[in-house]
Order: sequence, then C-alpha cells, then structure tokens
Amino acid sequence: MIILGIDPAIRCTGYSVIEVKNVSSIRILDCGVIKNKPKDLHSECLRRLSGGINELVHHFSPDYASLEEAFYGKNIKTSMVLSLARGAIIARLAEHGVSCYQYSPKTAKKSITGSGRGSKEQIATLIASIYNLNINDVPLDATDAIALGICHANFYFSLGPENLTEYLI
Repeated sequence: MIILGIDPAIRCTGYSVIEVKNVSSIRILDCGVIKNKPKDLHSECLRRLSGGINELVHHFSPDYASLEEAFYGKNIKTSMVLSLARGAIIARLAEHGVSCYQYSPKTAKKSITGSGRGSKEQIATLIASIYNLNINDVPLDATDAIALGICHANFYFSLGPENLTEYLI
C-alpha cells in the first residue's frame, strides 16, 4: 500500500510518500515540500499546490492520502487560507480517486513519538533514526507529513479500513 502524507499550507506544503506492507514494514519512498514564493497570489499558490499533488499522484499512484486536520486558530484569516490550500489538495486527490483521511497533529505525532508532542526537529531526528535516513534529507516541513502517513498506516492495520470512516474526508 502507498500512502501520501500531506501537511497543507499555502506557502510550504510538506509531503511524504510511504510504502507499507504492515505496521512493522514501512519504507519512506520520498519526502519534501511544495514551496510557493511569499509574494505569490493565493490563486498561483493553489495552482502550484494542485499541480504538485498531481505530479506526486502520477509518479507514485498512492492508495490513500493522509492530511492534517483543519485547526481553528485565533486568526480567522489564517484558518481561511489554510482551508483554501486543503481544498485545492483534496479536490486534486478526489479527481484521481485517492481516498483522503484526516488526523489531528497530536494524533499524527503520537504515531512517531508515542506522546503526541514534539518539535519538527525532534520528529525529524526520530524519523531519521527509525527509518535509516540522513537527517539532512528530511526537510522539517515534511516531518509532519511523514507522521501523518505513518499514522494512517497504524490506524489502517489496527482498526481496519472499514472502521476509519470518521477520519475520511
């Protein structure tokens, strides 16, 4: 099974592609970021996000996608912009028939750290150690995306796909 993990953002979306045979056989195939320039209009950022997701789907043919759940911050404008990014990503995945699941940041981090806490640096260090990666090859903005992919794999195998409907977008 191939899982595309995505940590959506308008300027720097983290992604990961993991191959899972079972919970003890997980391999990270790719991870990185889709970056947009700070001065790009939101419409251009959304076009580029959608195009980046399209390239990942064509290259890796994921079975599932795991996204960070939308959160509600103090700044409503920030939440609205994040929702735009999520919408562009989810629409592109739906176009390709890739089922999308969402998990909270705490739930995703718990799949790596066991506690639901940890900085991006701590998560990157753990991921590099567990999966024999060079820590310099793990962009910090991709760490949450890796955790999201692993989180979905853990839920898939522990609960069964038929019991994941509450996480389905």
